[in-house]
Amino acid sequence: MDTATAAATMEVSTGWLDHLATIVDTIDGYVWGLPLILTVLLTGIIVTSFMRMEHLFHLKRAFHYMVRTEKGADATGEVSAFGALCTALSATIGIGNIVGVATAIGTGGPGALFWMMVAAFFGMGTKYAEGLLAVKYREVGPDGKVLGGPFYYIEKGLGPKWKPLAVMFAVFGTLAAILGIGTITQIHGITSAVQRFFDPAFDPSNMATGWSFFGTTYSQYVVVSGAIVTIATALVLIGGLKRIATVSTFIVPFMAVSYIVMCLFVILGNISHILEAFQLIVRAAFNPEALTGGVVGSIFVAMQKGIARGIFSNEAGLGSAPIAAAAARTNEPARQGLVCMMGTYITIIICLMTGLTIVLSGSWNPELGLKGVDITIDAFAKGLKFLPNSGFVASLFLMVSLVFFAFTTILGWNYYAERCLEYLVGKKKSIIVIYRILYIAVVAIGPYLTVTVVWGCADVFNGLMAFPNLIALILLSPVVWKTTKEFLAKCRERERWVEYD
Repeated sequence: MDTATAAATMEVSTGWLDHLATIVDTIDGYVWGLPLILTVLLTGIIVTSFMRMEHLFHLKRAFHYMVRTEKGADATGEVSAFGALCTALSATIGIGNIVGVATAIGTGGPGALFWMMVAAFFGMGTKYAEGLLAVKYREVGPDGKVLGGPFYYIEKGLGPKWKPLAVMFAVFGTLAAILGIGTITQIHGITSAVQRFFDPAFDPSNMATGWSFFGTTYSQYVVVSGAIVTIATALVLIGGLKRIATVSTFIVPFMAVSYIVMCLFVILGNISHILEAFQLIVRAAFNPEALTGGVVGSIFVAMQKGIARGIFSNEAGLGSAPIAAAAARTNEPARQGLVCMMGTYITIIICLMTGLTIVLSGSWNPELGLKGVDITIDAFAKGLKFLPNSGFVASLFLMVSLVFFAFTTILGWNYYAERCLEYLVGKKKSIIVIYRILYIAVVAIGPYLTVTVVWGCADVFNGLMAFPNLIALILLSPVVWKTTKEFLAKCRERERWVEYD
């Protein structure tokens, strides 16, 4: 292929991708408009109000339940409460906590972090309700395998006439996994981080330095890392839920603690500016244009980006986490609700840490021309400047974090998708196997899509998936409160709540 032909091919390819990005962005704007944003917040507020914030007063109990399996041989479920939580966290802690936070702040300003935290606060109540309802309305087969989630608490909790809404959730959940949050965003984040570390000077216009796919040239590190992750994904998925839980239980706690510790290094190094950073975040949440000269948009943009990325990060209200929660070994719905709530609590900490490092460093400023993970890398490099070659250290650490976080997210969302598919078609192994192959195939091609299309698809399917679940949570709030009161009454019958375990 001569130079002129290559240039023409790249121009056509780029134009096609730009057109696709415009379409996806338009749909994203409609889906994540004011109605869904208000519905997400309203659901959290309604559930929290029904609960009278009772769930927030039991964080100690929630932590205890998280690490301790329920006593009793009759406890139903496939994995421990901690295993179920780690499976949910494996799908939750990923690109959204690192790249998603950076993207939200980069486009919505520091105020986006405020709205992300507001959504997460009320999201704790939402996640509690999801976990409780998942266990309360789950189905256990003769073989001991458990199937539960929004599709069942919609159908069984609201009644058979609501089944179309349950089917809608399952369809959108399957699509969200394979075309959005579960595959494309995660593998794209992994390969981008690997390229930035090993081949930061890569020039896509020079076909001699890379490999060409779909009319575009990519770094060899993108191709190789994408292939490795695809193979690793296939190997783990063959083992099903228990293997996913085993891998997640090992990787998620270690990487989460490591990431938080690294963020603390950056924050403590700028401790004298921490109050100023919080003030900037709060002021920018309500008047971003006055603080940034209008370069990051309006208060609506800050709210939209903060809440959208917040849901992408903690998945409260999305309906994904209760699918994993349903498999927990317990007979007490409220108990698993508390454990499920801890997932949002943990992601709040991680997102806040990421956001503070970005705000303290000033790396979010659009004038720097940084996007996505580059914002986070720049923030860590500035925060770790006391180390020799801080840029290298920041890039290495974030690359490793992104690779492991995103990899476990790919695994967790495949589990969600297969449970949604099982609800739709029953236990037809042939269909599940075909879907699993398609899922792995999408992981393989994910690195070759543009960032705008990647995040746009994730937002669209997240929003479509959330609507049926949010409706069910609002209507079932009285059930959540009644079940919670009964559980707490049982606990108070004992001299010490620990004995109830």
